[in-house]
Amino acid sequence: MENILTLNNLTKKFGPITAVKDLSFTIKKGNVYGILGPNGSGKSTTLGIVLNVVNKTSGNFTWFDGNTSTHNALKKVGAIIERPNFYPYMTAAQNLKLVCQIKDVPSHKIEEKLEIVGLLDRKDSKFRTFSLGMKQRLAIASALLNDPEILILDEPTNGLDPQGIHQIREIIKKIASQGTTILLASHLLDEVEKVCSHVVIIRKGVKLYSGRVDEMNASYGFFELKSNQNSVLKEWLSKHNDFKSFKEEDGKITAFLTNELDAESLNRQLFNEGIVLTHIVKRKESLEEQFLQLTNNLN
Repeated sequence: MENILTLNNLTKKFGPITAVKDLSFTIKKGNVYGILGPNGSGKSTTLGIVLNVVNKTSGNFTWFDGNTSTHNALKKVGAIIERPNFYPYMTAAQNLKLVCQIKDVPSHKIEEKLEIVGLLDRKDSKFRTFSLGMKQRLAIASALLNDPEILILDEPTNGLDPQGIHQIREIIKKIASQGTTILLASHLLDEVEKVCSHVVIIRKGVKLYSGRVDEMNASYGFFELKSNQNSVLKEWLSKHNDFKSFKEEDGKITAFLTNELDAESLNRQLFNEGIVLTHIVKRKESLEEQFLQLTNNLN
C-alpha cells in the first residue's frame, strides 16, 4: 500500500520542554488515522511540523514517495489546524471562491464541496450567520477544494454540540469512503473509535501504541477475582506469565491477560495451589481501559 507520510524519530523541543520525542509512524493511503492523546501530548505540534508551520528539532519526515519536496507535497494536502477564519460579511460561496483563487483551483468545485459537507442550501448565506458547527463544515469544504490526497484535521469537533459532533464525524466517514486518506488529532477516545481505522497514541510526546484500532481492541481480556487469601493470590499472579499486570480495589483484584486463558483453567490452577476463589469473572478489555492503562503507565 502506498505511503502518504512517514515520520522517523521526529523530535521537537521548546527550550527545556520536549513536546515530541523520537516519534515514528507511517500513514498509508486510503485509511483514517487518529493521533490520540491527552491535551498537551504533542498532537498539534506533530501536525504543525509536517505542515511546515513548526520547525523540527531533529529527526525527519517524508511525504509520498520520499522524493517530493514538502512545498510540492502540501499542494496535495488539505488541512484545518486552527479555528476556521473566513470573512464574516461574505457568503459561503464567496469565501470559497476566494480560497480557490489563493489555491489556484477552478471555482466550479465549490458547489460539489459544499454538498459534501451539507451546506449547499446555505451557499448564499453570510458566514457570520453560521453556527460553530457550520463554520467547521465550511472549513472542511475549503480544505477539500484542491482534491487533496490527505485531509489533516486538528481536534475537528472541539467545542461543538452533540449534533455538530455527529455531523462532522459523518462527513469524515463520507470523505474517507471516497478514497481520501485522513489524519485527525483528537483527545477523544470515542471519536477515534468511531471514525478511525488506525490509531497512534501519544503522551508527553512519546508514542505508546501504533496500529489498527480493531487490533488494539483484540486483547485477551482480564479477570475479576476475589479470595480470602488475596495476598497469596497477588503473589501467585506476579509470578505467572499469563498476566501482564493486576490491581486491587475494594478487595477485588483485576488481572490483565497476556495470553488466552479461560476461567475454568485458572480456577483449577489456583485450587491446585491451595488458593480458593470466592469470585471469578472473565471480561473483555475495552478500548477505553487499554487507553487508560497505556497513558497512566507513563509517569
